[in-house]
Formats: sequence, structure tokens, C-alpha cells
Amino acid sequence: MATKSANVMARVEPEVKEQAENILNQLGIPASTVINLLYRQIIMTKSVPFALAVPSVPIARDEMTDKEFGAMMAHGLQQAKADQSDSVTNVFARLRQEV
Repeated sequence: MATKSANVMARVEPEVKEQAENILNQLGIPASTVINLLYRQIIMTKSVPFALAVPSVPIARDEMTDKEFGAMMAHGLQQAKADQSDSVTNVFARLRQEV
């Protein structure tokens, strides 16, 4: 096993650091381990190992106009009436793949 002697320095927002480290503490994983894992994934995939994209549709209701929200709800109702639905299990499986 290689000796860990290189340092990585990065500036992050204090709140982001605190929230992330609280979660890592609950998991029992030091931040240095997660950074090392991230770097290894970058090497293996020769890319950032998660999608970096601007969402093509608004995510939150307050980011939509009333017209956009109404259109989205009408489309959902139309799909429900046409029985174009999927099980919760399948939806969550797809979400996990995307994350």
C-alpha cells in the first residue's frame, strides 16, 4: 500500500463542509477517505464520476411559472388517465442509477 503523504487543499463553504462532515461522521468515514475514493474514481473513469449538468426543467415549484406548473400537472394527469405509470420500486431504481 502506498504511503499517503500528498495534501489536497480546497476552500469550501463552511456550512457545506459541516453538513458533509456530519454525514461522513455518521457513516464512520473520514473526509480524506472520501477524497481518495473520488480521486480513484476519476482515474478509473477518466472523468468526473457523476453527471455535471444544468437541469433542463425546473426542480422546485417556486422555480416554475404557474403556466409551467399547470402544464406539468396536466401532463401527469393525462399520463395517469392513460395508465402510463410505473411502480415506485422501478422509479427509485432508475433514480439510484442516475445518482
